[in-house]
Amino acid sequence: MSHTPYENTDAPTADVSDGAETDAPVDDTLALPRWRRDTAIFLSGQTVSLFGSMLVQYAVMWHLTIETKSGAVLALSTLFGFLPQAVVSIFGGVWADRVNRKALVIAADGTIAVTTLALALLMLGGADDLWLIYTALAIRSTGAGIQTPAVAALLPQIVPTSKLLRVNGINQSIQSAMMLLAPAVAAAVYASTSIVSVFFVDVVTAVIGIGLLLLVPVPTLAHAAAGERAGYFDDLVEGFRYLGSHPFVRWVLGLYAVVFLLIVAPSYLTPLMVARTFGEEVWKLTVNEVAFSVGMLLGGVLLATWGGLKNRIAMIVGSTFVFGVLSVAMGLSTNMWVFFVFMFLLGLSVPPFSTTSMTVLQETVEPERQGRVFGFVGIVMAVSMPLGMVVFGPLADRFTVESLLVVSGVLMFLVITVAVVLPSGRRAIRAAAQHG
Repeated sequence: MSHTPYENTDAPTADVSDGAETDAPVDDTLALPRWRRDTAIFLSGQTVSLFGSMLVQYAVMWHLTIETKSGAVLALSTLFGFLPQAVVSIFGGVWADRVNRKALVIAADGTIAVTTLALALLMLGGADDLWLIYTALAIRSTGAGIQTPAVAALLPQIVPTSKLLRVNGINQSIQSAMMLLAPAVAAAVYASTSIVSVFFVDVVTAVIGIGLLLLVPVPTLAHAAAGERAGYFDDLVEGFRYLGSHPFVRWVLGLYAVVFLLIVAPSYLTPLMVARTFGEEVWKLTVNEVAFSVGMLLGGVLLATWGGLKNRIAMIVGSTFVFGVLSVAMGLSTNMWVFFVFMFLLGLSVPPFSTTSMTVLQETVEPERQGRVFGFVGIVMAVSMPLGMVVFGPLADRFTVESLLVVSGVLMFLVITVAVVLPSGRRAIRAAAQHG
């Protein structure tokens, strides 16, 4: 695989003397002649599997809400659903660099499916203890911590570097579409039958996803196949050292972490603002969520068809600035429909940031280290939502959501200003301009 000029030539590199992983022809699609077929099958399998997982996510939340009506129970379910993924992601990233990533994804998906099937059978038998659901959520979260970095690192093995942004854009669109479709399907299945039926649907979708992935050839990295590996914890330490010695990757991850944290405010507190300011009617809350999700869907489609700017850093920096503008604009909105337009634009702006930053990492990080790097990304994604709610949730009970949105936007301006004046940020921008 070829790499962009953002990479740090001083960082340690693994032995890839056969050149298979780093040297690509000018037309890098020639090295992967079946990439369209393999990518289509892979994304189809992941979409089916993701759909089942999202059904379970919504159904469990509704089931616990209806059966217990307890905020403490919902808080614990969130803890069990996110914390294991955050802890395991870094270890899952190391595994993704040591073994065949396809096998790792299948093993994680299979474990999640077996766990869900066991929970379904226990509940059919009359068991309804909360600890069973918590245990299943924790195992599913652990599986996600293993699976997520492996999937992110696997994709560049089957997709030419020049096509990564478009493929990631397609994947972003698919995930956004699932955000629109899954709640409706989960509600229909849960309301007409029971939560056990939702669990069985998830098992079937996991089996389909695994079956499709089996059709995609994914080679084991050459050094891993040869068994020329350091100890597990040596690999883990080397991953931290790599992150510390690679200013550009550290810059991207740092910006990603801060922006992901700050975007929690408009993403998760806007329903509260709508209810307080514009009214508690359900249709208003629904329009708020749909506007954001449709924006994300169209943003992914636009990125997949357009291909984005050649200067990836300009897209990341520009979309971060747009986040700040829209957050302030939403905080100052006094008209409900204008507010919904801003929510739509916020969703539209997410793929140019999240998809582009993910693509930059895939293009920059050496294949044998991608699992560990995306393990760090997994930690950011798993921790930022609950951490953001811990910070902004209590503040929303003392201050208006509008004021928090304005503060979030101002902080976004400050973050991007600091990011572009850092030496690593300036080098990244210059390198991207030369590359474009």
